[in-house]
Amino acid sequence: MTPPAAVVADWILECTACGATRDPEGLPGVCDCGEPWLVRYPTRAQTIVDRTELRRRQGMWRFRTWLPILPGEQPVSLGEGDTPLVRAQRAGSALGLADLWIKDESANPTGSFKARGLSAAVTRAAAAGATGFVLPTAGNAGVAAAAYGARAGLPVRVYAPRSTPATILAQMKVFGADLVLLDGHIGDCGKAARAYAAETGFVDLSTLREPYRIEGKKTLGLEIALAFNWMLPDALVYPAGGGTGLIGMWKAFGELLAAGWVTGPLPRMYAVQAEGCAPVVRAFEEGASRCTAWDEPWTMASGLRVPAPLGGRLMLEAITDSGGGAVAVSEELLSRTAADVSRAEGIDISPEGGAALAGAGLLREAGALAREERIVVFNTGAGWLYRPGAELPRA
Repeated sequence: MTPPAAVVADWILECTACGATRDPEGLPGVCDCGEPWLVRYPTRAQTIVDRTELRRRQGMWRFRTWLPILPGEQPVSLGEGDTPLVRAQRAGSALGLADLWIKDESANPTGSFKARGLSAAVTRAAAAGATGFVLPTAGNAGVAAAAYGARAGLPVRVYAPRSTPATILAQMKVFGADLVLLDGHIGDCGKAARAYAAETGFVDLSTLREPYRIEGKKTLGLEIALAFNWMLPDALVYPAGGGTGLIGMWKAFGELLAAGWVTGPLPRMYAVQAEGCAPVVRAFEEGASRCTAWDEPWTMASGLRVPAPLGGRLMLEAITDSGGGAVAVSEELLSRTAADVSRAEGIDISPEGGAALAGAGLLREAGALAREERIVVFNTGAGWLYRPGAELPRA
């Protein structure tokens, strides 16, 4: 069911840099100053009754009163969200953390947390009249874009590095994506995607180049708050590539605090990157407010192979404002940790998840995380997607 034509969106867009605002009409990209928009809800009032009602619903869109959707509007959905939050006692013992939890995003419809953001972005763009979508991907975002584009009945072109795991590329084709492989990294794919969007009028779904993927990702934080009965954990350890999840969760916690649904202090936010591509870690260690591009990025954790994240400034703000930090891990350590935790806990840990868990161990060794603190670490996708020989049948 579509909403009546007279229904007007009750949210606005606010620039994260210059503070400009605009209404959400049309297909917004970035602000004229070149920086991302964030969604604000100036007239919404979340009540304790609303909080109680959440437990009667299911999936990511149970949080529709926190999301950019109109009354009566049906989202473009595949049942994303409500992923497991698993107590990891054996892994925690090995890492020196007595209250460790893993948010396992591999249970999403397309095998990763990208389903959340693409459901929200495709919902809003399709409602605004999009004729097609394009995006660059390091892997999992392309799969999600292809699936949600198919769900909306709209074409999707994906630009991916030729080095993207073969299983992930096969999944994009299964969902009907027009897949173009390029030499280089996701930044090179981003340039091609923007050129294609300008040529065709397709909506560019690149990270933070439209305002709604971050709204889908913020439901990670909302789900964690709900799971712990509105008592937030002490710290979150997140594998950061483009960073929408980290930025989105920090936004969610601020909104929950403003609504009176939680009390402070808010969780400390920690970003984990690979040593072969660590622009956020470098900027944090240097005390910089922005990231500079990482030369010759490489890591087997393809989702972390983002050399110049548009959201770098926002990630650094979330890390600093929360009292958190950033750490880089080696390829050997992230790979070994992924394998060890998979065997110990029965969760299929991706390379990015392995990086996050390895980072949690390093942060514990450095004293940034205390043994008895409640720590949530994110397994952002399914490990099987990265293994050769697991390709799905080609369409």
